[in-house]
Amino acid sequence: MATLASITPSGTPLTTHDLLALGQRFGIDYRFPETLERAQLAPCVARGRVMDVEITPTLRVTHSDLDVLHAYASTSRRSAAWFLSVVLEGRIQVGLGHQSFKLQAGDAFSAHFNEQTGLEVFQPAPQRLRILNISLLASTGPLSSLPIDVAPPATPVLHTWQVPQLLHHSLEAALVTNWPAERQRLLWQGLALQLLAHGLPATCLEPSDTGKAVSFPAGLTHSDHQRLERLRQQLEQYPHQNYRLEQLANNAAMSPSSLRSKFQRCYGCSIFDYLRRCRLAQAQAYLRKGYSVQQTAHACGYRHATNFATAFKRAFGIAPHEVLNRH
Repeated sequence: MATLASITPSGTPLTTHDLLALGQRFGIDYRFPETLERAQLAPCVARGRVMDVEITPTLRVTHSDLDVLHAYASTSRRSAAWFLSVVLEGRIQVGLGHQSFKLQAGDAFSAHFNEQTGLEVFQPAPQRLRILNISLLASTGPLSSLPIDVAPPATPVLHTWQVPQLLHHSLEAALVTNWPAERQRLLWQGLALQLLAHGLPATCLEPSDTGKAVSFPAGLTHSDHQRLERLRQQLEQYPHQNYRLEQLANNAAMSPSSLRSKFQRCYGCSIFDYLRRCRLAQAQAYLRKGYSVQQTAHACGYRHATNFATAFKRAFGIAPHEVLNRH
């Protein structure tokens, strides 16, 4: 069962001493590129909240939402099978060995490191920095808590990638849900597995998983899958448009009934259920930017704000105005 805990409550000031204490707990060395005199005058490095969720003994999620007041750097040395980090807002610089990358919102990295070759991260200031981390902890045996075998590489690896837009929106939506702990566990476990699917390099898969032929759901051809995927990407990128089944079927070169059944078979939901998810994910992003509920509803293709509010609360367990109040 998941353990949800706030390492620091919302708005808590984090001093150099606080970060050093956190570092001892998680195997991280923190450094502060400030003069000693300035550090004594302004010991508060950042202000905000750090939340830790233990999904299983080998899988955990950590979310940091900080106003970084003074730049700081960190070196993670505790061995980890895999460590994934998504930049939701702000910017960082990450390095491992001779590699170094600058990342911003929407970027992510996956890393395998050890005590000899630590993961270096630099957080510039001033900025608001929101980071989501997935830790796949080292284990002496198979990582049985996962539905797949994930083999850590023999040497340190740093791999950068971009988070798909819809997954990025899903992460943002999960951070404002107000569900009970057990539903939160299922939600974060699912999102963590999606991040692993997108972020783990292909070379980390077990040899038995390589070289397999690509297969599609029963009744779908490669051509079907290509046309459905183009259609799915259109819905994700332009969810605010007014779609009709006949128009979508024509674009996919299928009959309406064929499109309905094949989309369901391919993606596990109806085409308009998927469109609704895309619209609500986009709405969550608009609310975070300060759009009113009415503006958000219209921008995402809803004619009536009340219908939008009902659908939003059913999906995320929180009313749209509550997202506005939090930001």
